Amino acid sequence: MKKSLALIALSLSIAASLTACTGNATKESNSSQLPTSRVVSTLKGDVEVPASPTKIVDISGSSEELILLGITPVGTANIDSYQTDKVPSYIQDKLGSAKVVGHSMMETMDMEKILACDPDLILMSQRQEKIYDQLKEIAPTIMIKDYANDWRGKFKDVSKLFDKENVATEWLSDYDKKAQEFGKIVLEKNGDKSYLPVLSVSGSFMVFSDSALGSIINDDMKLKRPDKMPKQDGITLPTVTMEGLTKIDSDYVIVIATEADKKDLEKSSVWKNIRAVKNGNATILSAIPYFTQVYNPIGKELLLESIKNELIK
Repeated sequence: MKKSLALIALSLSIAASLTACTGNATKESNSSQLPTSRVVSTLKGDVEVPASPTKIVDISGSSEELILLGITPVGTANIDSYQTDKVPSYIQDKLGSAKVVGHSMMETMDMEKILACDPDLILMSQRQEKIYDQLKEIAPTIMIKDYANDWRGKFKDVSKLFDKENVATEWLSDYDKKAQEFGKIVLEKNGDKSYLPVLSVSGSFMVFSDSALGSIINDDMKLKRPDKMPKQDGITLPTVTMEGLTKIDSDYVIVIATEADKKDLEKSSVWKNIRAVKNGNATILSAIPYFTQVYNPIGKELLLESIKNELIK
């Protein structure tokens, strides 16, 4: 009887060992069957890229979109337009140790810095097409189109590259709700007034008619444009003189300016006689970091409450 029990125990032990071995073999088999790469359709045709890239260099200007998708690039060309060796201060903590490899609005990049990042995937824009062949020798490279003022379309298409369209859709929905909520607060406080967003540049003004600060205030927050707002052609901002700004005659004016331009405005008698300025309805925002901020999604969202507070104070 004792021998029989011993044999049974031995049999169960062997069976358990075989089961464990089979289970481990199955896990290893399943793991080995996971794809290590996938093929994506790009402007340069189909490109084989890593299934789960971990070292992305982004020179397309999409680093804020990547952050919102839960991806931190190791190299970026999202820099402050007035401090081109630095990432914008408002996303410095989010980009962590990402290396600056160039300026996303430029046609060329610092190839040595890109190589030093040892990327497994590179995102680039059409504007950098002439260095595409060099980049693809470093790592699989995806060229995305130049979206000009269509920041929403850019975010959605970048999200598709990583199968995260739902993340982009949800973020954009939340952003729109917040923008419209703040816009209603301004409307209720100020009434149905017009708002003119501009960039001050050495005595002239570049008007954000259909992009950047203009899209935040006039499109997203749904606040009225002045009747004489100049037309914008693509990404090129229409430029007016100080006298031209007077002729647009908006109820409110919101200016992005450097410290030097702020001082020039304060000394200008023409500026002081603009209706919005005389009525105390002029807001001046610092060029660092706001000029860069108005073009990118994280920056836009952070600005919503600040703009609302400025316009109703």
